[in-house]
Order: sequence, then structure tokens, then C-alpha cells
Amino acid sequence: MNRRTFLQSGALAATTLAAGSANAAAADAVDTVPSVWGGDELRRLGYWDIHAHVGTPGATPAKRMEALIKIADRVGVERICICMSPPWQYEPTPEQFRRSNDDVLAILKEWSSRVFGFVYLNPVHTRESLDELERCVADGPMIGIKLWVGTRCNRPELDPIVRRAAELKALILQHTWIKQRGKGNLPQESTPMELAELSARHPGVPLVCGHTGGGDWALGIRAIRARPEIHADLGGGDPVYGEVEMAVRELGASRVLYGSDVNGRSFSSQIGRILGADISVADKKLILRENLRRLLLPALQRKGMKE
Repeated sequence: MNRRTFLQSGALAATTLAAGSANAAAADAVDTVPSVWGGDELRRLGYWDIHAHVGTPGATPAKRMEALIKIADRVGVERICICMSPPWQYEPTPEQFRRSNDDVLAILKEWSSRVFGFVYLNPVHTRESLDELERCVADGPMIGIKLWVGTRCNRPELDPIVRRAAELKALILQHTWIKQRGKGNLPQESTPMELAELSARHPGVPLVCGHTGGGDWALGIRAIRARPEIHADLGGGDPVYGEVEMAVRELGASRVLYGSDVNGRSFSSQIGRILGADISVADKKLILRENLRRLLLPALQRKGMKE
């Protein structure tokens, strides 16, 4: 893609994400590069977001979710995977991650038609994490697991959690990052390389590499390339040129997921990086919706839940 095509497709993506009938009509009028954008076909798709947090204003968790849903509706996000609730702690105690999960449970009571819940765990507290997995997933409405910075994800403490997740068909979303410019990761912050180590101990168990390295995404993509069970969540970083194209080239479009990491980033900035990517419309459909739908289907079927 040359510079002119890139600028045209980026402008088109921004135009089509705007709300309101007037803007929608304008987007239709300038939809001149369907090979890059996809026109109405993608606008009607209904995006599924693997990675979101509720930090919007509101008196209760459900009210905060209501505010986030209004934003999602403006940009075409249909289903949202919610995990963690502020205030966030890098190394939460069992009491802290249970309180966070209570907020997500309260959201699911009112928003289960739009939201999937992921239970937040800290594997340092292995027994308590397994108990919380039973409460929220085995006996509750959640269908996935969120792991953040509690401990590095290649540690043996994760093994019983991964084994139980596999039994429950619960999808695991692990935060990863590779800090650039000499900053260095937090002491217990995981990398894609460490997630690949965990995957090698649990072949066949689906995992999501949150941010896929973030700052050094090129290294992150290559780190998980040999592990077909690991899917790349590209959300949460700057919408730089070339990341989506590289992920599709190195991993295949079926292993790439749309994630926003709201409120740390916006829905639209992370959608825009996919809409503006120089990949096929079919690949964009996979990334924006169909891959996550496929990954969550086993858990939904186990619970008898509708998509």
C-alpha cells in the first residue's frame, strides 16, 4: 500500500465510524475503495471485542456499562468481553479480585445480551483463584479468564488454572507487553515469549495474547507464531501502520482478534487500524467478529447460552 492509498483508507475508516445518519450518508458517498474498506458489508457486521474494561462514569457497575454500551452502539460494537473493574491493582489480593468480579457479575445481570464476562484471577493465590473460577465460571455466568500482572505467565502456578479452564471451555486472556526505550516491564508483567512457554505445556488449549507485546508488537507476533493455540489480541496500543498486516502474514487471519482495551484506548481507534489495513474484506470479517465468535462458542454451548 502506498502513502496515498493508506491516507485515503484511514480517512475513510474515520468517516465511517462517525455516528448519526448524516455522517453515515457521507460515508456511503465516499466509499470509493471497497477492496480496502468493504463498504456496508463491514459496517453491518457487528464487531466483537475481546478486551474491554468498564471505566465509564456511573453510580453502579450496570450504569457504567450502560454508558459504555451507548459508545459501543455508535461505532458498531455488538458484543464485549468485560474483565476487571477499577480500582486496578497489579498484584491483587483474593479479596480485591473477588470484589472486581462481583462488579462484572452485577453487569451481567442487566447486560448479558451484550456482554461476556471474564473472571479476573491472580495465580499467586492459586487456591483462591481456583475457587473464584468455580464461583464465576463453573457455577456462574462468566465464560473466560483474565490474567494481568499478578505473576509471570510461564510460572507453574498457572498450570492448574489452565487445566481447569480447558475442562470448562473457558477462554484465557493473558496481558502481555514488551516495554520499549529501556523502560522495562513491571516485575511480574508477562511477555508473549512467556505465554508461548505456557502454551507448550498445555498444547491445544486456546489462549489469547493480550496486546501481543504492545510496544514491540513485531517481536510479540513472532514469539507466538509457532504456537497455533495462541491468538493475537492487537488492541490497546497505538494504531500504528503495518501491525495488522504483519499479524495476518505471520499468523494467518484466523488467529488475529479485534480488541479495544477501553477505557485505556477507544473502540474506534482500534477498529480503525483493522479497517485501514491492507488485507482482504474476508480477513477483516474474521478479525472483527468471526474468530472470537468461534473461540467463545464451546463455552457458550457448555452453558446452553445464546451467542
